[in-house]
Amino acid sequence: MDTFRYLGSVLQKDGDINEDVRHIISAGWLKWQQASGILCDKRVPQKLKGKFYRTAIRPAMLYGAECWLTKRRHVQQLSVAEMRMLRWFCGHTRRDRVRNEVIRDRVGAAPIEEKLTQHRPRWFGHVQRRPPEAPVRNGVLERIDNVKRGRGRPKLMWDESVKRDLTDWNISKEIALDRSVWRLAINVPEP
Repeated sequence: MDTFRYLGSVLQKDGDINEDVRHIISAGWLKWQQASGILCDKRVPQKLKGKFYRTAIRPAMLYGAECWLTKRRHVQQLSVAEMRMLRWFCGHTRRDRVRNEVIRDRVGAAPIEEKLTQHRPRWFGHVQRRPPEAPVRNGVLERIDNVKRGRGRPKLMWDESVKRDLTDWNISKEIALDRSVWRLAINVPEP
């Protein structure tokens, strides 16, 4: 068996997250189906549908994503699923040729890529605030210097992706570690 489930995540033998991303997307669609009576009702305002999406469906799709090492294709899969949901409850198809930004403005939802990059540094602060002997700290892998490695680009490590996210958001490591300041620094309002 190449995969197994642990605490709501699907872990693969090779360490990839393809099955976990697929599982999270299906969890989002399950929440969508449970709420389809509200989301497909034309009498419900689109802003209210967007608020429901942001509070019920997107958290189901982002559960556990703060510790993922996402590749572009994983983010693309999440983005495609999100846009299908948003288009559906707006009553549009891709054939209508309505731009993604227009749909996001109507429902008031930020792109899921932004939310992924907001979750990772928050989890980083949580991990770094724990004592060194905590089990969550043991799970963080670091590169060992002076070790002969194979050819090609080295694999992206989780802490390197967090550092990239911190520089993208222009946030220092100290702010990421301070919980009270972090909420103010990263809390970007929805459009």
